[in-house]
Amino acid sequence: MFYTIGEMAKIMQVQPSTLRYYDKEGLLPFVERSEGGIRMFKESDYEGLCIISCLKNSGMPLKDIKEFMRMVQQGDASIEQRLALIKKQQAAMEEQMANLQKIMRILDYKVWYYQTAKEAGSTAVPREMDEDEVPAELREVRKQLRDMHYRPEELLVKEQ
Repeated sequence: MFYTIGEMAKIMQVQPSTLRYYDKEGLLPFVERSEGGIRMFKESDYEGLCIISCLKNSGMPLKDIKEFMRMVQQGDASIEQRLALIKKQQAAMEEQMANLQKIMRILDYKVWYYQTAKEAGSTAVPREMDEDEVPAELREVRKQLRDMHYRPEELLVKEQ
């Protein structure tokens, strides 16, 4: 069974223009065309589209996704290169997730800070609290935010 670009876009929950763009950029070498040049998506194309979507959502540049899809077309000869590319992206995602966790801890601290200030009617209350009055899980964040030896970029994970 074949699907039109509109049907596949609906299944993928993207705009048809997104799939047209991917095709224009060379990311869809597996998609067949009718004699009239109309894209014809098969059910088996869904997995490839999901992988493209995953890689794009992970922040992988389109040029790298295109290279990955080119390697897929090469078959088993490119397994090692594909694995290396996926592992590289996985490492980048792990770093991004670690940074997001640190950002979330800062936001958790600020939620506590302003909730405490709201209840007390003043930001002076949380600002002037002794360390042992701050929730234990937020003390390190408070220390880092107050310590001028820390730079904003040090609150995040650095690339290796």
